[in-house]
Amino acid sequence: MSATPDAVSTSRSPAAGTRGRWRPVGLADAKITGGFWSPRQQRNGDSAIPSGQDQLEKAGNLQNLRLAAGIGEGEAIGPVFADSDVYKWLEAAAWEYGRNPSEELLQRQRDLTAIVAAAQREDGYLDSVVQLRYGDEGRYKQLVWSHEHYCAGHLIQAAVAQVRCTGDRELLEVAIKLADHLVATFGDGKTVDVDGHPVIEMALVELYRETGTAAYLDLARWFVDARGHGIIKNHGHEPAYFSDRVPVREATTVEGHSVRAVYLAAGATDVAVETGDTELLEALKRQFAHMWSTKTYVTGGLGARWEGEAFGDEYELPSDRAYAETCAAIGGIQWAWRMLLATGEASYADAIERMLYNGFLAGVSLAGTEYFYVNALQLRGGAHADNGRSPAHGRRGWFDCACCPPNIMRTLASLDGYLASTSDGAIQIHQYVAGTLTAGEVTLTVETAYPWDGAVGITASGPIAVELRIPAWAEGATVNGKPVDAGTYAQVDAAAGDVIELKLPMATRVVGADPRVDAVRGCVALERGPLVYAVEQTDQEANVDDLHLLPQASVAASHDDQLLDGFTVLRTRGRAGTGHRDAVWPFATDSADGVGDEVDVVAVPYYAWANREIGAMRVWLPRG
Repeated sequence: MSATPDAVSTSRSPAAGTRGRWRPVGLADAKITGGFWSPRQQRNGDSAIPSGQDQLEKAGNLQNLRLAAGIGEGEAIGPVFADSDVYKWLEAAAWEYGRNPSEELLQRQRDLTAIVAAAQREDGYLDSVVQLRYGDEGRYKQLVWSHEHYCAGHLIQAAVAQVRCTGDRELLEVAIKLADHLVATFGDGKTVDVDGHPVIEMALVELYRETGTAAYLDLARWFVDARGHGIIKNHGHEPAYFSDRVPVREATTVEGHSVRAVYLAAGATDVAVETGDTELLEALKRQFAHMWSTKTYVTGGLGARWEGEAFGDEYELPSDRAYAETCAAIGGIQWAWRMLLATGEASYADAIERMLYNGFLAGVSLAGTEYFYVNALQLRGGAHADNGRSPAHGRRGWFDCACCPPNIMRTLASLDGYLASTSDGAIQIHQYVAGTLTAGEVTLTVETAYPWDGAVGITASGPIAVELRIPAWAEGATVNGKPVDAGTYAQVDAAAGDVIELKLPMATRVVGADPRVDAVRGCVALERGPLVYAVEQTDQEANVDDLHLLPQASVAASHDDQLLDGFTVLRTRGRAGTGHRDAVWPFATDSADGVGDEVDVVAVPYYAWANREIGAMRVWLPRG
């Protein structure tokens, strides 16, 4: 007998904490019904999630679990963390079912869950690749690289999503059994070790929220506090890569592998909120602020170095060598969301918006089934794809390390849960999307063409205090015709039938980089609303690599419904420098020869680049 969304938990949110300043509005009460995000969610559900399961079958991930369950014969295939992609897919399927119920999707989950349950060992241990390659004696022997806790974390997150959205408990029982095994195995007086790839911290806290079992929260706190005390260094590894050089409470910034770092920070935020640990939360505020001001791309991309998929030093943000892994943007959104709920500070919702519309969304094609692992801010003309992750390939259907595709799937499927929150007698709207939001007995209907148009109309079915985020970029915004401050929340006390009219100015902004970002010193980028823009070769009459924007040129915006999905195009004027191509030595250019004729310059939203052809692209352009 199948469950329906009406029969299951109303706390259908990826992070269901209730001890912060605000409580999330979950998928039961937040529904995207149209506008910008609706077709992207539909393609994710109709095409990406079904094809994702097919890709997992082809890559051998599902076969590993069957073999561990005693079904068939063979050897483990793929990376040691292969199970994690299956669990991210299961989580995506659960959120998608909660958003758009389908008996076929429910049965897919149940069939795969049965295989996962059969693969689990009697004592609760579960990791198919370790089981197949190394046996019981191989457990946790190489935890720095084996990702055993990482896989467990994604299983737990999938199980929580599944029970919240379908009512099915089979995967939750697997997760509880595995978590009990971890509680019995790790901690003071037991095995003192940490996984090289965080995510178990977030997962254990969410399992605590779902079950009320305090031991899960205690272990999450132990994992957070165990870092930075020499565990990984004692294994003979350089600790910075693993966010293990400095204790979390003492760290002033993020460092090392970008996905690992932000996953750890998100889990630490969960721990801080649930334990009331203000010291830890203050440390995380400092780390986020430093990351955002010195280590984040204009697109919200995180991670400057291909080596180690890592954060660089302060202001080390090269455009052409940007790594900016799609998973890092997702982890950044997860961390910012938890900080937003904990503090009520609008800057975190602004950060989510920037990452969501730019650093994250560029990672998936408009069709929804091709992906970027790496999100560079510049691709040179004639670039050679010397690596499977290179953007010069264009988006790809899958990767040998396929962390990003199912991560995108679960994010799009659960996006409704990142729109709004509530507090006593009030609802906060953080992201403007056409749809409905419900708080108690009151439903708000949101109508908007955002991000193309800054007009947002909100109709209330009953009395409620509505708090509206006014983005920091939206100087001159008004609510019901009255000016409001940018970078804050504006409150309106609405009665039944009232229509709140928010107007966000959508003037194009020409922004410069901090001069300490050497790679783009003297360059500018174009923004409009929440979107960062890029120039692609397919739209230009001159070589993108040679373009300079004219300093005083105006920028015109026009909406084109026929171009791809339809978006607002920016047009301005520039020059095409030629001296660099003609010079004998690259640094010996003649300034007189380096200035070409004036040309039209066309810019499109960064997220949309590489959907027509693969060619030169850049976000930052010199001005002069």
